[in-house]
Amino acid sequence: MKNIITIVAVLALLGCQEKTEKITDSKDYNQYLITTNTPSKDAIEKDMQFWQERFNNDSTHLMEMSRLSGVHASLFGSTGDISELKTSETFIKKSHDIAARNKDSYLRSLAHNYISQHRFKEAQVLLDSAYAYPDNRKETEMMLFDVAMELGEYNRADALLGKIKDTKDFNYLIRLAKWSDHNGNLDAAIKYLERAKQIAEERDNRSLKLWIYSNIGDFYGHAGRLKDSYNSYLKTLEIEPDNHYAKKQIAWMVYSFEKNTEEANRILDSVMVNHKAPDYHLLKAEMAEYNGNSSEAKKQNDMFLKATENISYGGMYNTYLISLYAETKPEEALKLASKEITNRATPETYQLLAYAQLKAGDKETALKTIEDYVVGKTSEPKALFHSALIYKANGMEDKVAALKEELMGASYELGLVKAKEIEKL
Repeated sequence: MKNIITIVAVLALLGCQEKTEKITDSKDYNQYLITTNTPSKDAIEKDMQFWQERFNNDSTHLMEMSRLSGVHASLFGSTGDISELKTSETFIKKSHDIAARNKDSYLRSLAHNYISQHRFKEAQVLLDSAYAYPDNRKETEMMLFDVAMELGEYNRADALLGKIKDTKDFNYLIRLAKWSDHNGNLDAAIKYLERAKQIAEERDNRSLKLWIYSNIGDFYGHAGRLKDSYNSYLKTLEIEPDNHYAKKQIAWMVYSFEKNTEEANRILDSVMVNHKAPDYHLLKAEMAEYNGNSSEAKKQNDMFLKATENISYGGMYNTYLISLYAETKPEEALKLASKEITNRATPETYQLLAYAQLKAGDKETALKTIEDYVVGKTSEPKALFHSALIYKANGMEDKVAALKEELMGASYELGLVKAKEIEKL
């Protein structure tokens, strides 16, 4: 991500504005907060009923199993119910076992499922197997790029990006944007996403527009283009009124930029009625902490921990757990961080390890971890923030000062609690 210091973010952080600029308007999104308005979920459940009835009549039919695997995956996306994703996995495995042909497509489907579960190494094994088949190799190469990025295998990712190069292809452009962002060029990333957006709109492709509007909204937010970000999320909701991600991002904007925790909680409460994801509790905990309500913050953090005890989640919430445990159980955070690095050795996971090392009282080892695996390899705000804390603990004030300047521009992304901590650096 490119390091950008926006005037708005700096002013908000330094408290130079008596009244925070307003980006959102509840009149724009109130219609989407009606919890009975769930067209996506309703359509999926109708589809489920159709294919389940056909499957019940003959459970050996490959087409029915394939469709059901997709329906259950969609239900996971719509409801956040992890059991739906696991059921989808079961159907894909059965389909692969009985299929006489097109084995590569089932391997890709299973790999996609594993990516959703953060089982990246297993996904890579499946995709390497799929690559042995001569058909649809470009589809496999695109997914291999995605997994390589998750695993920190950037040289391989670069080579794969070269194989799929096509500047008129939506799928290439969104991956080129991800690569540009990884290399610290946010402006280029947005440029490529805007090209992809044009393709999606020219085709009037619903699924492509949904993807691009929500994702480019994130990138606009990173760049401090909050009005553009907000409008992109509204476009997402126009297409899919029950899109939980867009609503959560608007809630974040209302909290982190507009400092309106009451409204942000109202939005989040509406989302949580139909979508069950543990990390909503962390956002509620952060807002409670910002408001000085430590008992509510603890309650929400405990609810997150309780929810993630479900073994079906596997390592999906490891990064959240590391950050949380670092504050309360640093030794547990260290164990989990070491495990996460085994799963995906990226600068982002190494910075979590370094933070856990710092909180465990080993500031020298934390510094070495940062210098060996993080500095110059990522400019993600959380990594910079943890690096600054580690430099400060080691008395390296000159490095702290340089990072503090960058972090002031990233206060929107980091949230109001971290913004207060940045001021103290």
